Amino acid sequence: MASQATPMFLHGFELSGHFVDPRPLGTGVTGLVLSAVDQRTGQRVAIKKLSMRDAITVKHALREVKITQRLHHENVVSVHEVLAPYGWPLPQDPSQLSAIYIIQECMETDLARLLDQGPLPTSHATLLFYQLLRGLKFIHSANVLHRDLKPANIFINTDQMLLKIGDFGLARIVDPHYSHKVSVKQAKSPTPTHSDTRVYL
Repeated sequence: MASQATPMFLHGFELSGHFVDPRPLGTGVTGLVLSAVDQRTGQRVAIKKLSMRDAITVKHALREVKITQRLHHENVVSVHEVLAPYGWPLPQDPSQLSAIYIIQECMETDLARLLDQGPLPTSHATLLFYQLLRGLKFIHSANVLHRDLKPANIFINTDQMLLKIGDFGLARIVDPHYSHKVSVKQAKSPTPTHSDTRVYL
């Protein structure tokens, strides 16, 4: 169990001790976000805390977890795991928890910060726009609407010019009765290959 003296606890994050070197990243629509090094892998990850104070915040948190855990695409931020306080796995009924922690990949920057540095070269803008459309096509084919798409929620690694869509705090499932079985293009180049991705929400 995490000690109250740990840096993670001082940030209000009740997580196990294998997350170290926390750094504030910002605040998402539904919770605070830190980055930290996961000592199990040596990788820096982003950790989003979803507080569950009442029936409404519980509903929003569980919806965000359900959606983000099941969207797997190279232009969508990947979720590594979802934890209960103190690093425990989620119980069968997580609605009684005080918070949920989404552990996801940590991106270098976001489009808002990148644009603050000045206009993008045409070649970079074209590449990023292409990836944004690919990510949106996948999300919509999975019967999900993001509903908060803005530069601050579009994350980028500049060394690869890799774009990923994140922060699904306001996302909604379009049709709860939809089968969620979709065939998506998982192309790594403009020449696509097809694979079958089943998304159950």
